[in-house]
Amino acid sequence: MGLPSGHRLKNWQDFQKVYRQGKRYQSHHLIIKVLSEKDDQVVPTGFGISISKKVSKKAVTRNRLKRQIKAVIRTLLPTISPGWKIIIMVKPGTSQCEYEHFLRELKELLLKAEVLHGH
Repeated sequence: MGLPSGHRLKNWQDFQKVYRQGKRYQSHHLIIKVLSEKDDQVVPTGFGISISKKVSKKAVTRNRLKRQIKAVIRTLLPTISPGWKIIIMVKPGTSQCEYEHFLRELKELLLKAEVLHGH
C-alpha cells in the first residue's frame, strides 16, 4: 500500500524545486530535503522517495526500501504539518536497514527540520 495520492510528489518539476531550494538534513542512513510551501491554501505535505542504484543494483532491494519508508511515512502522517515538500533519499550502503531504524531516523530528521506538529 502506497501513500495517499495527495501526499505524493509526482512531477519532476516538484523534485527539481526541492533539490534546488530545499534545506538538507542527514542522518546515518537517510538524507531529507525539505521545502516549505506555506500559502493561504492548506496543501497536504508531499513526499518523494529517491533511491539510487548506488544503494543496490537490484530493483527488488530498492523497492523493499521504498515500501519500508512509505510505511514509516504513513505512521508519521498524522503528526506532520501541512504545506511541505519533502524528498527522502537513502544513502549508499543502506540495503540492510530495518523498519525501526528508518522510523527513528526519519522522525529525528523531521524534528530537526521542524516539520512535525509541536516541534
